[in-house]
Amino acid sequence: MLTLKNIDVSYGAIKALTHVSLQVNAGEIVALIGANGAGKSTTLRTISGLLKPANKEGTVIFKDKYIYGVPEGGRRYESIKPHKIVEMGISQVPEGRRVFPEMSVHENLLMGAHSRTEKPSNSDFERVFHHFPRLKERRKQVAGTLSGGEQQMLAMGRALMSRPELMLLDEPSMGLAPMLVEEIFHIIEDINASGTTILLVEQNAHLALEISNRAYVLETGEIVLEGPAGELAKNEAVRKAYLGE
Repeated sequence: MLTLKNIDVSYGAIKALTHVSLQVNAGEIVALIGANGAGKSTTLRTISGLLKPANKEGTVIFKDKYIYGVPEGGRRYESIKPHKIVEMGISQVPEGRRVFPEMSVHENLLMGAHSRTEKPSNSDFERVFHHFPRLKERRKQVAGTLSGGEQQMLAMGRALMSRPELMLLDEPSMGLAPMLVEEIFHIIEDINASGTTILLVEQNAHLALEISNRAYVLETGEIVLEGPAGELAKNEAVRKAYLGE
């Protein structure tokens, strides 16, 4: 479904990603783990079109369509804008939730469907409320008054309103109590089981590897390990660096 090949990204003179290549297959949960500053969020922001590769050789391909890069046999460099990437079927839940605090839960969810040509239907809302029944109870509540966990649910529900085929999740457990973290991860599994492919950036490596099919380890902007999540969870270097063992 998604392929990154040899992606370089820089912030001015600072190299954030170096020759990053990864793949996400339809139906998978794929984890991207690493320390703070490793380039995890930068990778998601590049897929979403918020950042652009620094090298013309790097490519990002979603369902055989180039988001960035020169297609084989082609001449023109493809560079698709972020709102068009959402329309293609990729939505991102940003780090720190970033809900619209002065708008209601209902209005926040409507914003998630903004890129669609048709108006959201009751079934769109019911899909969100199936995963997040608490949001239905708080439909008229101002988003800024929700708890941190409820705001995370709202950010995920807002992303679902675009009917994504691929959801990019950036640190969904950040700042949440352990009980809420468990709940959020169960919901991630449910969303995946209902047909949405997921690329998960998460510092809680233990939980991320537990629910994922495959994983990549990113260190200082480079992929240093990859493989089935269960195997990486047993890797001695991963256990010492990311699992606290």
